[in-house]
Amino acid sequence: MAKIKITQIKSVIDRSERQKRTVQALGLSKMNQSVEVEATPQIIGMVRKVNHLVAIEAI
Repeated sequence: MAKIKITQIKSVIDRSERQKRTVQALGLSKMNQSVEVEATPQIIGMVRKVNHLVAIEAI
């Protein structure tokens, strides 16, 4: 599987609890933090739900 780099670019303040938990499940806890993860269908689905809060870059 390919790897992707996910960076949180916007705050989760004033977002729904579901979006907050999705960002947390991706491994992000604060602004400008990045994580590298495998691009599985589950991760891609999570990223689509919070794509307005994160930036994605292929590695």
